[in-house]
Amino acid sequence: MQLISGFTSFLRSGWLKPVASALVGAILVMTAPQAGAQSLFSPAIKVNQDIITWYELNQRQQFLSALGAPGSSENEVRNALIDERLRRQVMREAGIRAAQEDIQAGIDEFAARGQLSAEQFLQLLADQGVDRETVRDFVADQVSWRDYISARYLSQARPTEDEINRALGQSGGGGLQVLLSEIIIPVNQQTVAQAELLAEEIARLEGYDAFAAAATQYSGAATRNDGGRLDWLNLTSLPPALQPVILGLKNGDITQPLSLPNAIALFQMRGLREVATSTPSFSEIDYAIYNIPGGRSADALEKAAKLKEQIDTCDDLYGIAKDQPAEVLQRIQSSPSEIPRDVALELAKLDINEVSTVLTRNNGQTLQFLMLCTRTRDRGEETSRVDVANALTQQRLSAFADSLLAQLRAEADIIEQ
Repeated sequence: MQLISGFTSFLRSGWLKPVASALVGAILVMTAPQAGAQSLFSPAIKVNQDIITWYELNQRQQFLSALGAPGSSENEVRNALIDERLRRQVMREAGIRAAQEDIQAGIDEFAARGQLSAEQFLQLLADQGVDRETVRDFVADQVSWRDYISARYLSQARPTEDEINRALGQSGGGGLQVLLSEIIIPVNQQTVAQAELLAEEIARLEGYDAFAAAATQYSGAATRNDGGRLDWLNLTSLPPALQPVILGLKNGDITQPLSLPNAIALFQMRGLREVATSTPSFSEIDYAIYNIPGGRSADALEKAAKLKEQIDTCDDLYGIAKDQPAEVLQRIQSSPSEIPRDVALELAKLDINEVSTVLTRNNGQTLQFLMLCTRTRDRGEETSRVDVANALTQQRLSAFADSLLAQLRAEADIIEQ
């Protein structure tokens, strides 16, 4: 599992997520008639003037199998190798070639993430039939393509100060939104150790479908019925401490497990976009919590559902809590950074006067009826300008890379055996 994690983490470090996803998800299934009818070094695919041999296809199969990548179709692997050839051709024309020290650094990173030395990593693969040159060629392609895209497009990809301001929601003219999936694993004193192990396993998952399946099975959030998928959220609505973590993700990436009161959370990035409408940050959040005994029992959830039908605003809760102990109802005005992380995450999903019944307290014995009352706009900066600038640059470089590869595909002469 460590070796798989190292492999996928390395792929995530570049801007080639669509290519990387295809490589991670694909294992070549060569049928016996194909293998018997073709010489290993005869052409399997011709891409313009270059060829991909059956030997290379077989090596990629061995490479992915040794890394424990999940199975996929032969067509996906063929497409990934075709893309690789197209990238090499355009880089060859531009005179771009990865330096040996950069290739070695990439292999070292591969190995270190699996807690191996480079030599141990290469020997482990060699024992399973993977040539060292296969690994070096693969790493060289990733490194050189990253350098090529950066050299060609970086000046165009860098955001202006005005664009950073818009992304931060400071100009009133736009901002950043993120598309996330979530898994919220409820825990108590008896289940915390088991939940932590489960969360570590989920953090190593690959692909949207695998994360969605885990959300359906394990998440305690209402989004579990939709595979954990959230709608677009303003970045500035998320807890300040979480914003740079989310901005550091690329599409498909999963956060490390995040500890919450009575829960463990994981998030997967599905998209990042700039929007024309304002996405302000807030200096103060006004919210209410009405505590219902019974945790997430059927009776407590039924009471919460009835309460939701009885009220329209936070002020209505005062009538509900009349003559009850003071601790039953809490009305809180707080800066975003001071709000408990699990509460802040739920509030980020809510509009004014909307309700969440996901959270519990008292070791799961008390259900929290959480209601957003108001938000006070803030003109300051909670999110680092550097984080936003890097996220915008990465997003744009990825788009440039995808567009260029699509153009190369459209113009290529590709013949498959």
